[in-house]
Amino acid sequence: MNKFAGLIAASILANTTATAEELVASKIIRAGSILSASDIVTPNHHAALKRAVDIIGMETTRTLYQGQAIDTLTLRTPTLIKRNAIVQMEYIKGPMTISAEGRALDKGGLGDRVRVMNLTSKRIVTVIVTGADSVKAQL
Repeated sequence: MNKFAGLIAASILANTTATAEELVASKIIRAGSILSASDIVTPNHHAALKRAVDIIGMETTRTLYQGQAIDTLTLRTPTLIKRNAIVQMEYIKGPMTISAEGRALDKGGLGDRVRVMNLTSKRIVTVIVTGADSVKAQL
């Protein structure tokens, strides 16, 4: 590591105010990455360890740098539907279920509300993400 890179790394670590109870990134984690156990410095505090278990599998909304505290506001449920993806829609009303294909106008994770355009009728509906490339609409 050259002298300049060492000074930058030291500056980042010096500006980090992480306590023993905070979770810290063990390396640079790019936005959109799914957190794994190797991305988090192993916490020594029991409460931090429980939080670490809860955030593993979450997706980052922005880049996190090595030594930076991981804030839950920078995490979301993993994206299951990407914008412009073709999704399988289910319209449900009572005992009746209608299936159709649609194009996602938003991205979303499990339980998120997204807008989808029905490819047959061109109607835009707000639906709930139920899985990878599948959504459900209540009529």
